[in-house]
Amino acid sequence: MKLNEINDLIGDPGKDELLKLANRMKILRLRAGHLNYEKFALGNGIARAQYRSYELGANITYANLLRVIRALNVSTSEFFREGFD
Repeated sequence: MKLNEINDLIGDPGKDELLKLANRMKILRLRAGHLNYEKFALGNGIARAQYRSYELGANITYANLLRVIRALNVSTSEFFREGFD
């Protein structure tokens, strides 16, 4: 059995955390009034497809996460305030 098959059976805690990040990004974007992810991404110098993948739970580097947090106009502590229990 391959590792990804095992992760499918037992769940992948890393994927769960990425989905929490994805949900938080989307919630904060919508709260800020950015209803269109494409316009938000392009308006903040983030590749549209790349940003979409982040909101779907793709892996994100710390540097890119900080870029998104700045674009959302929140502090790092505010970003992680909700949804990560």
